[in-house]
Amino acid sequence: MSQRRISRQQSFRIDRIQNERIARASKRDAKAEALLAGGELGAEQRGRVIAHYGVQLAVEALDGDLAGQRFRCHRRANIDHLVTGDQVIWQPAAEGTGVITALLPRDSVLVRPDPYGKLKPVAANIDRILLIIAPEPVPSAELIDRYLIACEATGIAPVIVLNKADLLDAGRAAPLRELLDSFARLGYETRTLSAHGDTGDLRALVAGRTVVFVGQSGVGKSSLINALLPDVTQKVKEISTGSRLGQHTTTTACWFDLPEGGALIDSPGIREFGVWHMDRDQLLEGFIEFRPWLGQCRFRNCQHQHEPGCALSHGVDTGAIQPRRLASFQRLASELGNPAPGR
Repeated sequence: MSQRRISRQQSFRIDRIQNERIARASKRDAKAEALLAGGELGAEQRGRVIAHYGVQLAVEALDGDLAGQRFRCHRRANIDHLVTGDQVIWQPAAEGTGVITALLPRDSVLVRPDPYGKLKPVAANIDRILLIIAPEPVPSAELIDRYLIACEATGIAPVIVLNKADLLDAGRAAPLRELLDSFARLGYETRTLSAHGDTGDLRALVAGRTVVFVGQSGVGKSSLINALLPDVTQKVKEISTGSRLGQHTTTTACWFDLPEGGALIDSPGIREFGVWHMDRDQLLEGFIEFRPWLGQCRFRNCQHQHEPGCALSHGVDTGAIQPRRLASFQRLASELGNPAPGR
């Protein structure tokens, strides 16, 4: 995969950030190793990462007498980046602290690329993704495509939820419902509800599952959490009247237990979900309606643009593929740098 070009100033900034991270990691590792060397830790047991606090992580104990209690933990130097939802092995220390000594295998992990093209985990061990959109900020069909491609890449079932239905007026209702219908025709589940009114079957959607909420800032993810868990105080800010893009309220992914069983994870607002870390085959697989047509093009290196005998173009002609979705693929493919030969 080709790398994105960066300026000298960006390179200096990246180096500075990396050096700061290394310094913080060294302090964290020294603290963890000091606790381990002190020999004052309890027995190893299972826990779950439920939030981040700087270099420390909040871990909920899952075993024995400590089950349900929460501890601020350091992690050993040999453990990779941990995210909310990870199950870990940890040892309790004094005064509500502890040390994470191992990461247990993940069933799933949601990742997104950072501005420099490196993959950054967002949350782990997820059963379902609720992709939240709203009348404002105005949802982009291509942004929804990006999220769905990420869901397909991780094998996590998505549900597209139109929140703030109480804000729908005559001018916005029809295009938004058509947008939802276009994804429903592909086989995706959709819902229309309001965190401040009719929440529909929201509780049934999340009960008994580990669910992550994703979507742009300002679409009401925190308000939906408040509707499900009124006792949890979540800051909810009004949409920025200047940018109309919304303001970030959640700064790290947080775990919330549900009274019906299961849990939900609120992730930081994401305004753009890049796909440049993927290869072309992964991107094609992310468009689920393309799959029956892959490998059927006349030319093995078909770029699915205007080549004769392109199976995806034929799919559009027959009505099996929406023209907008093929155009979306073509735009997203241009983000991949030098694409590999098509399928």
